[in-house]
Amino acid sequence: MSVETITYETPQFLQGLIANDQQLLRRLGEALSVKITSRDAWVRMEGESAGIAATREVLVQLEKIRRQGGEVSAAVFNLVLDSVREASGTDASGRLMSLKLLGSTRRQPVLAKTRGQIAYLEAMQSNEVVFGVGPAGTGKTYLAMAQGLHYLREKVVQRLVLTRPAVEAGEALGFLPGDLKEKIFPYLRPLYDALFEMLETEEAERLIERGFIEIAPLAYMRGRTLKNAFIILDEAQNTTTEQMLMFLTRLGEGSRCVVTGDPSQVDLRRGIRSGLSEAMHILPEVEGVKFMHFEGRDIVRQAVVQRIVDAYRAHREGDAPPPRNRP
Repeated sequence: MSVETITYETPQFLQGLIANDQQLLRRLGEALSVKITSRDAWVRMEGESAGIAATREVLVQLEKIRRQGGEVSAAVFNLVLDSVREASGTDASGRLMSLKLLGSTRRQPVLAKTRGQIAYLEAMQSNEVVFGVGPAGTGKTYLAMAQGLHYLREKVVQRLVLTRPAVEAGEALGFLPGDLKEKIFPYLRPLYDALFEMLETEEAERLIERGFIEIAPLAYMRGRTLKNAFIILDEAQNTTTEQMLMFLTRLGEGSRCVVTGDPSQVDLRRGIRSGLSEAMHILPEVEGVKFMHFEGRDIVRQAVVQRIVDAYRAHREGDAPPPRNRP
C-alpha cells in the first residue's frame, strides 16, 4: 500500500481540475481503485502503486489543460480518465490542446470533449468535405463553426459561409409575421447563437458587416461558386437530394465544407427523400470526403439529453416496450 499527496497553489486551481465537482474525484478513485481524499489545495491518494501512478497521470494531464488555457468540464475529465485507464497513459491532454480553437482574454478556447469530437476536428483538418452525422447535442455544428472561425482568423480561408435549409418542423413558414428576411431568421437563429457565443459581439458584427461571415438559407446558394471559403451546411437531413447535390457542387478553389445532420430528425414531407441519406449511401468511398458518425456517448449537453436520445433510439429499434398510457 502506497500513499502520495499532490499540493496545488490554491484551492481554486484544484477545483478547476475537477470541474468544481467533488463527485468526479470519487469517480476517479473508484475507476482506478484508489482512495482519494482532498481538502483545501491538496489531494491525497492511497492504494497500490499502479493505481496511484494512473491517478497522478490523470491529474497531471488535467493540470496541463488548465495551464494552457483550457477549461476542464466533466466531459473533458472523463475523456482524460478513460484515456489513461484504457490506453496506459496516452497523452489525451496533448491531443486535446493541439486541437484547441479560438480563445481570447475574455473567451475560453473551444476544446473537443469526447473521442468522437477529437476525430471530427482531425477530419476537418485533413479533408475537403466532412459529414458530421449523429444525434443532437454532439457538437457537430458548434465544432464545425469553431474550426471555420479558426481558419478565418488564420487566413486559411477568406470567408465563412453558414447555411441551412428553411424547412418547417411542424409550423408553416407563411404564417410567421414579417417580410421574407424576418420569416427566414428563426431558421438561422441557431447559427447566430453559436457565432456570438464564440466571438465578442463587436467582432462578430464586424465580420458579418464586412462579408467575411455570411449566414443565409440554402436556397441562396444556387448558381454560386464559393472560392477560398469554409462552408457549413447545418440540418442537412432536411435537404432534398437535388439540394444536396447543388450544395456540394458549390465548392470552388481553396474551399472546404462541413455537412452536419441527424437522420432521425427529418422534417421533409412524406415521400421526399433526404439528401443527407442519399449522400451517406453514395459518397463514403469518394476521395477527399470523410464521414464522422457520432453516438450517444458524444453528447455533451446535459446528461438527461443523452438518456432521452438513447430511450428514443431503443424504442424506435424495437428494443423497448411501447409506453403505457396512464389512467
